[in-house]
Amino acid sequence: MALPKIDLPLFEMTLPTSQKTVKYRQYTVKEEKILLVANESKDAMQEILALKQVVNNCLVDANVEEFPMVDLEYAYLMLRSKSVDNSLDFNIKDPETDEEIALKLNIEDIIFNVGDDFEESSKIKLNDDYTLFLKLPNIDNFVKIIEMDPNDPLVNYFILVSCLDKVASEDEIHEFKNYTEKEIDGFMETLTNVVITQIQKFFENMPRLRHEMKYVNSNGKEQTFVVEGMRTFFI
Repeated sequence: MALPKIDLPLFEMTLPTSQKTVKYRQYTVKEEKILLVANESKDAMQEILALKQVVNNCLVDANVEEFPMVDLEYAYLMLRSKSVDNSLDFNIKDPETDEEIALKLNIEDIIFNVGDDFEESSKIKLNDDYTLFLKLPNIDNFVKIIEMDPNDPLVNYFILVSCLDKVASEDEIHEFKNYTEKEIDGFMETLTNVVITQIQKFFENMPRLRHEMKYVNSNGKEQTFVVEGMRTFFI
């Protein structure tokens, strides 16, 4: 007789950028092993791929491939809170004294930071006819960025292209996912420096999950540790 399969309860979360509601289950020993191996590797690529796999395993009828990075981070934190608890205990090294500092993070304290003009910055008027619409890079875009040599001058160009969603007029809509790399390169060559700067600003100001933690080191000095980005959440 085969061992029984244990059914897990389903929960709901609302993703911060898309505002879509998705269903998910707690992660199990299977996912815990994936996270443990990635954490021990101390490799950014392995950590991102592990988060993607764990979130993908636990979500119901949701396409993780389309998630912006901030939504993936948020989904992982919600999974972690339901699967373990709301608290994360971890150690950091104080930059001034080099001592180990024990910190406790409450997941509910993490804030979704988005600029007041972020929505407006996602639309760039190209001329009287066309408007360029931008999107947040997805998880696969970030994987490609990490794989690239940071000194490669094409890194910044790839980041810009990963933010392109569509260009539209009153009569037509062109989604960049439907065009080849060569066709997109041709479009990019027609943009002015002003437009390129606006795309860069959009990427630099994209929404983030962020939390500042205060502590006092052995010298009596108050310090701030910023929890932000996938690698600091991977604790």
